Amino acid sequence: MALAGSEPRTLTDAGERAFQRCAACHSLRPDDVAMPAPHLKDVFGRRAGTVPGFAYSDAMRAAGQRGLVWDGPTLDRYLADPEAVVPGTAMPYQGGSAAERAALIDWLAGRTVLPRNGM
Repeated sequence: MALAGSEPRTLTDAGERAFQRCAACHSLRPDDVAMPAPHLKDVFGRRAGTVPGFAYSDAMRAAGQRGLVWDGPTLDRYLADPEAVVPGTAMPYQGGSAAERAALIDWLAGRTVLPRNGM
């Protein structure tokens, strides 16, 4: 809801615009536990299927146990074709152009990487 006299916020970043489709299921806030998909805060460097308290598919948990860790190239492959990267995944999203995926991944990277001091 916009305040009186303020303009509605527009999404000018291509990655942020792309994330709007993701936001139907994912959040960047770990406390959004009612979402249908795990939060994406600090997703880079995270082993797949390991957000505490989230009920992952067997396929995603197994992918993490086999060593799947989220980084830019892995996210790009997964977003292009989730089933090819994690057969049996429950994630319904697939696609987006290579440019859209790159913008999304860059945008997420700028918002999910932990500072070097871990705080």
